[in-house]
Amino acid sequence: MKWIGRRQSSNVDDRRGSSGRGLAIGGGIGGLLIYLLYTFLSGNSVDPSQIEQQLSDPSNQSAQLSPEEQKADDERASFVKVVLAETEDVWNKIFSEKGQQYSEPTLVLFRGLVKSACGNASAASGPFYCPGDNKLYIDLSFYQDLQYKLNAPGDFPMAYVVAHEVGHHIQNLMGTADKVNRLRQQLSETEFNKYSVMMELQADFYAGVWAHHTQKMKDILDADDIDEALNAASAIGDDRLQKQATGQVMPDAFTHGTSAQRMYWFKKGYETGDIKQGDTFSSPELQ
Repeated sequence: MKWIGRRQSSNVDDRRGSSGRGLAIGGGIGGLLIYLLYTFLSGNSVDPSQIEQQLSDPSNQSAQLSPEEQKADDERASFVKVVLAETEDVWNKIFSEKGQQYSEPTLVLFRGLVKSACGNASAASGPFYCPGDNKLYIDLSFYQDLQYKLNAPGDFPMAYVVAHEVGHHIQNLMGTADKVNRLRQQLSETEFNKYSVMMELQADFYAGVWAHHTQKMKDILDADDIDEALNAASAIGDDRLQKQATGQVMPDAFTHGTSAQRMYWFKKGYETGDIKQGDTFSSPELQ
C-alpha cells in the first residue's frame, strides 16, 4: 500500500506510553461480553477475571521497548493512522452520497493492557471495536502476530484489520449492532454464534468495500495487497484457528466464520463496492 507521506488521521488516542499502569477496574462482566462480540480475533477464550487480575497487578506494566523497537512501533502507528484516514475519506463519501453524515471513530493505540467503555482487555485478545465509546482498540504487537504467528505477511493485512474494525463501527451507526446484541438475551450460545458470524462477515465485507473505494478514489493499493488481505482473512477463519489449536473443527462454536467465508465476503465487498450487497443476515448459506 502506498501510504508514506499521506494524511494521518487526527482521531487517535495514543496510550502506548501509559497502558497497563494504574488502570482502574471497570466495565464488569456485562461490558466484557459486549467487548468479546466485537473482538477481531478470538481463537483463544478470554477469562474476564484474568484480565482484571492483570490490570490490578502492578507487576504487569508494559515492557520498555528498545530504541529500535520503538522506531518500528512508531512506524506501525503511522501506518494505521494513514489507514484510518483513508477509511474516513471513503466512508464520509459513501454516507454523504446517501444524504447522511458519517461520525468518525477514534483509534486507541495501547500497549499490553487497556480500559475501554466495554471493559478491560489485554493485547492477547486482539484488536476490537467498542460500541460503547465508538473507539477502535489496537495493540500494535498484533501487526507482528499477523506476520509471524498467523503467517500473513505484508502491510495490507493490518490495513484489513483496521478496516474490519471500522466495519463494526459502520454496523453500530446503522443500528445493526444493537439489533444483534439484543438477540444475545433471547438465544442460546450456539444459536447466537450464528449471528456473531454474520456480524463478523459483514465487517469483512465492509473492509472490502473500503478497499474498493480507496483504490478507485486514490489508486494507492499495490498489486499484491488484495492477495495479502485474502491470505489474512483465511488465516483467521474459525475452522483454521480451531484446527491449529485443538486438532478438530467445531462448527457450532464458530463466532467469526470459516476461512472460505471470510475470504468470500471481503472479496465480494472489494469487487462490488456496494454496501447494499453486504446483507449477510439474509444470506441463505449462513442461516
